[in-house]
Amino acid sequence: MIEIAGLRVAYGGRTVLDGVDLVVRPGELVALLGPNGAGKTTTVEIAEGYRTADAGTVRVLGEDPRRGGPRLRARVGLMLQGGAGLEPRATPRDLVRLYTAFHDGGHRADELIDQVGLAAVAGTRVRRLSGGERQRLALAIALAGDPEVLILDEPTAGMDPEARRATRDLVASLRSEGRTILLTTHDLGDVERLADRVAILARGRIVVDDTPDAVVRGGMVAVRFRLHAPPSAGALEQLSGRIAVLDPASHLRPAGETTFEIAPGAASADVVVAIAGWAATQGLLIVELHAGAASLEERYLELTGDRDVEAVA
Repeated sequence: MIEIAGLRVAYGGRTVLDGVDLVVRPGELVALLGPNGAGKTTTVEIAEGYRTADAGTVRVLGEDPRRGGPRLRARVGLMLQGGAGLEPRATPRDLVRLYTAFHDGGHRADELIDQVGLAAVAGTRVRRLSGGERQRLALAIALAGDPEVLILDEPTAGMDPEARRATRDLVASLRSEGRTILLTTHDLGDVERLADRVAILARGRIVVDDTPDAVVRGGMVAVRFRLHAPPSAGALEQLSGRIAVLDPASHLRPAGETTFEIAPGAASADVVVAIAGWAATQGLLIVELHAGAASLEERYLELTGDRDVEAVA
């Protein structure tokens, strides 16, 4: 349904996309993650036909999105980041009626307004809507033509928790109807609850592309722990020696001033006991310790180093 191959884009001599490959199959919901500036929006704008790549190919429903005519555009629903392009003097009712009028056999405007939870503000000017309400309006417009493919850029950004849950439920229902969805997000809750596959974009390339569970299982961190205060260099050297004896393939590495990881390898009871005994002799309190498979957030941080994501909520 969406095929991206060898995508390359540079701005002012800086390479943003350096050979991006991504396929979204029929009925899949694929979440595209990555740090700010990694090129997520550039990628989806090229797939939407709004931007041209320096190299590579993009096909949506088998066609080049920049050359596809009205028939292709009617089959693809686009939700731009931050509700971009909404006329501030119009109302949600005005805009949804306008966009549904563009399509034969599309949704009815009033049904769409109810579906995205905007009935209470349907007559309010767009400029007076909250950020989350604008997002829901943008989603209603994306659905106006009853599309087969949806490309959603940050669909739950700026929403309060109740609106976020309702929007996730709506997107999940769209996927269950068999629609193909590509979305970008910084909200890992969207990913864990919605995505069939996760593609993480970093340093210009897709660094991992798999199911959420498989992405988490691929982590290399065996144990991560956080202390109440920074340990001395000598204390760290002592713990490193103990870890080396227990598992010569693993090593201790800092992940912050008071946070440390043991990687690679698998967690073991012996390693956990060694950390606890070492902390006790050093007078250090273990505030948090995680052994075994990482969370999606931890795995994302491991792959990108980006901390500008919303934890699962």
